[in-house]
Amino acid sequence: MKSIFRSNWGKIGSILVLFIALTFIISSCSDLINEPTVQDETVTQDQGLLSKDNAAIRAIIPIQEKHTANLMKIPDVIGTAVGLTEDGKPCILVLTKTDIKANALAKGLSNPLPDKLENVPVEIMVTGEIVAFKTTTVNHKIKQTAPIQLGTSGGWRYDLANGYCCGGTLGSLVQFGGTKYILSNYHVFESDIVSGGNGRVATNGDPILQPGLIDVGCIASNGQDVARLLVKHSLPSSNVDVGVASIISGMVDPTGSILEIGTLSANTVAAYVNQPVKKSGRTTGLTRSKISGLNATINVAYENECAGGSAFTKTFTGQIVISNKASKFLAGGDSGSLMVEDVTTNPRAVGLLFAGSTVTAIANPIDQVLSFLGATMVGN
Repeated sequence: MKSIFRSNWGKIGSILVLFIALTFIISSCSDLINEPTVQDETVTQDQGLLSKDNAAIRAIIPIQEKHTANLMKIPDVIGTAVGLTEDGKPCILVLTKTDIKANALAKGLSNPLPDKLENVPVEIMVTGEIVAFKTTTVNHKIKQTAPIQLGTSGGWRYDLANGYCCGGTLGSLVQFGGTKYILSNYHVFESDIVSGGNGRVATNGDPILQPGLIDVGCIASNGQDVARLLVKHSLPSSNVDVGVASIISGMVDPTGSILEIGTLSANTVAAYVNQPVKKSGRTTGLTRSKISGLNATINVAYENECAGGSAFTKTFTGQIVISNKASKFLAGGDSGSLMVEDVTTNPRAVGLLFAGSTVTAIANPIDQVLSFLGATMVGN
């Protein structure tokens, strides 16, 4: 699974993106329309009014969640979220693989989606297939001189199986129990759960490599060990895709500095619709985008090793949706990148990126990640 927006490298030496399709919960299509309960109001473009704390947004979330399972039974519907219409009204976003409305009209059929649910507008967001990603002027793939900065290529030292090697992004630093840890994804650090293709499973104390195997010709000795894995098994039981590794003394900048971003704030910030964000990752480097949806429900299929067989499918709720047109914000190999607010100095963390498509990226809310770990951000 080392490519939920993680990357792998095949025997012939070409870099491949190992896609893990995000399948989404599907359920009955009955009971889609009920009595009106939410006023049709416009939200002004202000941070406080666009967050989940805004009364208008908060009122929509129960309606979105109530109808999500039914909506997702419709063919090509792959998720839902809460967002805004083009004229700034709170709405339910329905994420689809294709433009199902246009397809239906072309066949002389009616739109399979309602225009409103309980007086809340319903908007289609055509995202295409969403996959989890693992695998600029600053080269984020090269071997750095220690102590390294983060936002760089990295991964499990033994992340090679079935003729492929994989890699993702070493995202940021967190701390708990008096120790500093590199933060990335479960599927970047510890998703090898069978001893099949390489005779190993991810184990406490395993080295974390920089750069990842994918960027050193699948030869670990060409990289450097920068941390030691602490197995947390965030999946399949929790609601976050997170992995951590304790830093090796002298190998990682203890300030948690991230390539092209610098040091962070020790504080975090909740996501809000249209929030400007940025990230620093292995494949696409420093990129910027905006948040397009909140409270998303998605299912992610995971593999059990690099280019391995199916392991399990995990349903995530309460996720952040980010615009990712033409994969310019997030691409294969960027899994594990930390998404932060787009400010110049000491930005606050917003989410942990782990999945997406050529249109949309998905992140775990950072406070969910930190709560699972019992951790805080390393920052000022």
